[in-house]
Amino acid sequence: MRKVLLLTAALATLPAAAMAADLEGVVDARRGFYSLLGANMDALVSMVKGDTDYDGAAAQSHADNLKLLTSYNMGHLYAPGTSNADMPGKTRALPAIWEDMAGVQEKGMAYVQAVEALNSVAGLDKAELGKAVQQLGGTCKGCHDDYRAKDF
Repeated sequence: MRKVLLLTAALATLPAAAMAADLEGVVDARRGFYSLLGANMDALVSMVKGDTDYDGAAAQSHADNLKLLTSYNMGHLYAPGTSNADMPGKTRALPAIWEDMAGVQEKGMAYVQAVEALNSVAGLDKAELGKAVQQLGGTCKGCHDDYRAKDF
Protein backbone atom coordinates (compact mmCIF):
# COMPACT_ATOMS: atom_id res chain seq x y z
CA MET A 1 0.00 0.00 0.00
CA ARG A 2 2.82 2.37 0.86
CA LYS A 3 4.34 1.89 -2.61
CA VAL A 4 1.01 2.77 -4.20
CA LEU A 5 0.80 5.96 -2.13
CA LEU A 6 4.37 6.93 -3.04
CA LEU A 7 3.70 6.28 -6.73
CA THR A 8 0.47 8.29 -6.58
CA ALA A 9 2.28 11.18 -4.89
CA ALA A 10 5.06 11.07 -7.47
CA LEU A 11 2.59 11.07 -10.36
CA ALA A 12 0.67 13.96 -8.83
CA THR A 13 3.79 16.12 -8.92
CA LEU A 14 4.45 15.42 -12.60
CA PRO A 15 1.95 17.97 -13.97
CA ALA A 16 3.38 20.71 -11.73
CA ALA A 17 6.93 19.82 -12.72
CA ALA A 18 5.99 19.67 -16.40
CA MET A 19 4.22 23.02 -16.13
CA ALA A 20 7.29 24.59 -14.47
CA ALA A 21 9.47 23.22 -17.26
CA ASP A 22 7.03 24.59 -19.85
CA LEU A 23 7.08 28.03 -18.20
CA GLU A 24 10.88 28.02 -18.17
CA GLY A 25 10.75 27.19 -21.88
CA VAL A 26 8.41 30.14 -22.43
CA VAL A 27 10.85 32.45 -20.64
CA ASP A 28 13.78 31.03 -22.62
CA ALA A 29 11.89 31.57 -25.89
CA ARG A 30 10.92 35.11 -24.91
CA ARG A 31 14.51 35.95 -24.01
CA GLY A 32 15.68 34.41 -27.28
CA PHE A 33 13.23 36.52 -29.26
CA TYR A 34 14.44 39.70 -27.58
CA SER A 35 18.05 38.63 -28.14
CA LEU A 36 17.33 38.54 -31.88
CA LEU A 37 15.86 42.04 -31.70
CA GLY A 38 18.83 43.25 -29.69
CA ALA A 39 21.42 41.77 -32.02
CA ASN A 40 19.95 43.61 -34.99
CA MET A 41 19.46 46.83 -33.05
CA ASP A 42 23.03 46.67 -31.70
CA ALA A 43 24.42 46.40 -35.23
CA LEU A 44 22.43 49.47 -36.29
CA VAL A 45 23.46 51.47 -33.22
CA SER A 46 27.09 50.57 -33.91
CA MET A 47 26.80 52.08 -37.39
CA VAL A 48 25.07 55.21 -36.09
CA LYS A 49 27.72 55.74 -33.41
CA GLY A 50 30.51 55.16 -35.91
CA ASP A 51 31.87 52.11 -34.08
CA THR A 52 31.47 50.30 -37.39
CA ASP A 53 31.32 51.81 -40.85
CA TYR A 54 27.91 52.63 -42.22
CA ASP A 55 26.93 50.01 -44.80
CA GLY A 56 23.58 50.69 -46.44
CA ALA A 57 23.01 47.08 -47.47
CA ALA A 58 23.83 45.76 -43.99
CA ALA A 59 21.67 48.46 -42.36
CA GLN A 60 18.77 47.53 -44.60
CA SER A 61 19.28 43.84 -43.82
CA HIS A 62 19.11 44.52 -40.07
CA ALA A 63 16.03 46.70 -40.56
CA ASP A 64 14.44 43.94 -42.67
CA ASN A 65 15.15 41.45 -39.88
CA LEU A 66 13.47 43.70 -37.33
CA LYS A 67 10.47 44.12 -39.60
CA LEU A 68 10.21 40.38 -40.11
CA LEU A 69 10.31 39.85 -36.36
CA THR A 70 7.40 42.27 -35.88
CA SER A 71 5.21 39.82 -37.79
CA TYR A 72 5.87 37.10 -35.21
CA ASN A 73 2.88 36.43 -32.94
CA MET A 74 4.40 36.83 -29.49
CA GLY A 75 1.27 36.08 -27.45
CA HIS A 76 2.49 32.71 -26.24
CA LEU A 77 5.71 34.28 -24.95
CA TYR A 78 3.76 36.09 -22.25
CA ALA A 79 2.14 33.16 -20.49
CA PRO A 80 0.83 33.97 -17.02
CA GLY A 81 3.27 32.83 -14.36
CA THR A 82 6.38 34.00 -16.22
CA SER A 83 7.11 37.31 -14.51
CA ASN A 84 10.15 37.98 -12.36
CA ALA A 85 7.89 37.67 -9.30
CA ASP A 86 6.91 34.16 -10.42
CA MET A 87 10.37 33.11 -11.58
CA PRO A 88 13.01 35.13 -9.71
CA GLY A 89 16.41 35.09 -11.36
CA LYS A 90 15.03 33.76 -14.65
CA THR A 91 13.47 36.86 -16.19
CA ARG A 92 13.28 40.61 -15.84
CA ALA A 93 9.66 40.78 -17.02
CA LEU A 94 7.74 42.74 -14.39
CA PRO A 95 4.25 41.67 -13.27
CA ALA A 96 3.09 45.05 -14.64
CA ILE A 97 3.02 43.41 -18.08
CA TRP A 98 0.10 41.18 -17.10
CA GLU A 99 -1.56 43.98 -15.14
CA ASP A 100 -1.45 46.40 -18.09
CA MET A 101 -1.61 44.33 -21.26
CA ALA A 102 -3.37 47.20 -23.08
CA GLY A 103 -0.41 49.47 -22.30
CA VAL A 104 2.03 46.80 -23.46
CA GLN A 105 0.12 46.44 -26.73
CA GLU A 106 0.06 50.21 -27.23
CA LYS A 107 3.81 50.41 -26.75
CA GLY A 108 4.21 47.42 -29.03
CA MET A 109 2.33 49.22 -31.79
CA ALA A 110 4.59 52.26 -31.38
CA TYR A 111 7.55 49.90 -31.78
CA VAL A 112 6.07 48.39 -34.96
CA GLN A 113 5.53 51.88 -36.42
CA ALA A 114 9.12 52.85 -35.57
CA VAL A 115 10.40 49.66 -37.24
CA GLU A 116 8.41 50.51 -40.36
CA ALA A 117 9.90 54.02 -40.39
CA LEU A 118 13.38 52.56 -39.91
CA ASN A 119 12.82 50.10 -42.71
CA SER A 120 12.00 52.88 -45.15
CA VAL A 121 15.28 54.78 -44.56
CA ALA A 122 17.89 52.34 -43.21
CA GLY A 123 19.72 51.90 -46.51
CA LEU A 124 19.60 55.56 -47.60
CA ASP A 125 22.33 57.13 -45.50
CA LYS A 126 23.77 57.28 -42.01
CA ALA A 127 21.94 60.48 -41.00
CA GLU A 128 18.52 59.04 -41.88
CA LEU A 129 19.43 55.79 -40.17
CA GLY A 130 20.44 57.71 -37.05
CA LYS A 131 17.10 59.52 -36.77
CA ALA A 132 15.15 56.29 -37.23
CA VAL A 133 17.30 54.33 -34.78
CA GLN A 134 16.82 57.05 -32.18
CA GLN A 135 13.05 56.89 -32.64
CA LEU A 136 13.09 53.11 -32.43
CA GLY A 137 15.31 53.17 -29.36
CA GLY A 138 12.80 55.46 -27.66
CA THR A 139 10.06 52.90 -28.14
CA CYS A 140 12.30 50.18 -26.69
CA LYS A 141 13.11 52.37 -23.69
CA GLY A 142 9.43 53.08 -23.10
CA CYS A 143 8.73 49.40 -22.61
CA HIS A 144 11.91 48.74 -20.65
CA ASP A 145 11.16 51.60 -18.25
CA ASP A 146 7.67 50.33 -17.45
CA TYR A 147 7.83 46.58 -17.88
CA ARG A 148 11.39 45.32 -17.38
CA ALA A 149 13.37 45.11 -14.16
CA LYS A 150 16.89 46.54 -14.33
CA ASP A 151 18.46 43.42 -12.80
CA PHE A 152 17.60 39.78 -12.29
